[in-house]
Amino acid sequence: MRILISGVAGFIGSHLADGYLARGHRVVGLDNFITGSQANLAHLVSVAEFELRPLDVAAPFSIEGPFDLVIHAAALASPRDYLAHPIESLDVGAAGTRNLLEIARRDHARFLVTSTSETYGDPAEHPQKETYWGNVNPIGPRSCYDESKRYSEALTMAYHRVYSLPTRIARIFNTYGPRMQAADGRVVPELIGQALAGRALTIYGDGAQTRSFCYVSDLVDGLMRLAESGDALPVNLGNPAEITIGDFAAVIRRLAGSSSAIEYHPLPQDDPRRRRPDIARAQNLLGWEPRVPLEQGLRETIEYFRARRPQSTLSA
Repeated sequence: MRILISGVAGFIGSHLADGYLARGHRVVGLDNFITGSQANLAHLVSVAEFELRPLDVAAPFSIEGPFDLVIHAAALASPRDYLAHPIESLDVGAAGTRNLLEIARRDHARFLVTSTSETYGDPAEHPQKETYWGNVNPIGPRSCYDESKRYSEALTMAYHRVYSLPTRIARIFNTYGPRMQAADGRVVPELIGQALAGRALTIYGDGAQTRSFCYVSDLVDGLMRLAESGDALPVNLGNPAEITIGDFAAVIRRLAGSSSAIEYHPLPQDDPRRRRPDIARAQNLLGWEPRVPLEQGLRETIEYFRARRPQSTLSA
């Protein structure tokens, strides 16, 4: 297949490109590098089946086809990034989704959009099923990200209904692994960076809020299965193993060999108190469930960040 992936220099996009290239497909990747990293693609520079187009998918652009599969993975996914670039975040969910849907419609290609568990907001239902409509503040500081993803889902469903386009919607829960940006503010790189530097680990709120962490190789497997065999309705992709942020920080501190203290800060506005996917739909529809244990994935992620720190600042 010839596959188009937006956000290809990002954490998930670059791993998706690897997955499809490993299966013998050709990949054309798009990225404007507002948050993506050239380093995530350095190993693909000499790969003949990979082509990078540096452009903004939210602006008008043209690209020659045909494509068999179009994946819209571009997004400003970390709070630090979308709070700094709220308009760009909204644009990539609105105009970016529309532009990529039009390419899929032109080429009669399958289309997959990477949505998010943030569509559920601070959920009143636990665990979250795809049938839950969510509890989202449409004008809060996080709304630029939450609503961009909710709109991208609505637009994707509209194209499916109006044009019979074969579309897929993946609602991605917290995912971690190598190639995350060290300074993007998300909980995994933030805590790992602090532990390796011997700084205090920052916990927002009392640490009792929960998350469910999925290793990136498991997520990529789920996305590829969804693109191949799913249906048009949203599918949760994440790890249902729930852990409090306090306990999660303790695991990272232990695995990093750190003696860092814990510092507590106020919980940001609209921060979800509980987050855990119901993955029954993914299990039944795709035969998918995560397989990488949390500590195994964290060890690999910690070593990735450790190898990229200046030698003089490494923790003992």
